Amino acid sequence: MRAFQVSEIGSPAAMAVLDRPEPAPGEVRLKIATCGLNFADLLMQTGQYQDTPPAPFTLGMEVAGTIDALGAGVQGLKTGTRVAVFGGQGGLAEYGCYDARVAIEIPAGMSMQEAAAFQIAYGTSHVALGYRANLKAGETLLVLGAAGGVGLTAVEIGKLMGATVIAVARGADKLEVARKAGADHVIDAGHKDLRGALKALGGVDVVYDPVGGDLFKAAFRACKPEARILSIGFASGDVPNVPTNHLLVKNITVMGFYWGGYMKFKPAVIADSLRELFAWYDAGKLHPHVSHVLPLEQAGEGIELLRTRKSTGKVVIEIAPE
Repeated sequence: MRAFQVSEIGSPAAMAVLDRPEPAPGEVRLKIATCGLNFADLLMQTGQYQDTPPAPFTLGMEVAGTIDALGAGVQGLKTGTRVAVFGGQGGLAEYGCYDARVAIEIPAGMSMQEAAAFQIAYGTSHVALGYRANLKAGETLLVLGAAGGVGLTAVEIGKLMGATVIAVARGADKLEVARKAGADHVIDAGHKDLRGALKALGGVDVVYDPVGGDLFKAAFRACKPEARILSIGFASGDVPNVPTNHLLVKNITVMGFYWGGYMKFKPAVIADSLRELFAWYDAGKLHPHVSHVLPLEQAGEGIELLRTRKSTGKVVIEIAPE
């Protein structure tokens, strides 16, 4: 089978031909249809991601596909079933074997492209805003990087939860994407006085930050008393220092959030969240945004779209068209 593989940390991934895997006990094998790209795929190539596996490994954290083989002891699933899986790696390949317990049946009305774009982006925002930050109706939510893979879902989910949503992104086109997702206010990331613009809107109760750097600093200074800041990632490449004396004065909470970590130490949180999210999708409340669909041969170009921030929502690699 073909796979987009990292052979050595620090070197770009490249196409390789590997043996088709066989499912171990408790696993299912998927004929992979689509794979959603994430910023972590970019970081893994240089070993900068917290869960980078040892080389060689195949990129691709989340996939959608059809079960074509069952390992010993697998119950409740059958071949031919369409499922979505968060596997952490291995998705940019024609086949992959995964723990059957993390295979989630895809709703009948959901396309493979949408399914590959769904779990991490929506799961991250849903658990972060609801479970961690306890966002309440009527509060003001600030979303940084609001047109990106996770940022756009934070806008959408924050609005569904009853918040007033302020979206920050770079450029008119990206701001329009955020507005269409439900943002009440949009501000360009290049605004000369972001803190002042946020204060003029009354300040913020919850900050959703996958960017870090100067945007974090401006958002921090615009926080209301008892605000909660979710540190989701550092797409800017700048990990900010937190002035803890200011935390004390305003009673602000800064909390780290890594969705994949819950798969290891509290998987029920993820399972409950995904059940609710798929129900919202079935009810027509969620609308996954995929800006680019590319074939496996162009997986490297897809990752470059993330690096240069030329995508909105998700980039999906199509391996076996429906």
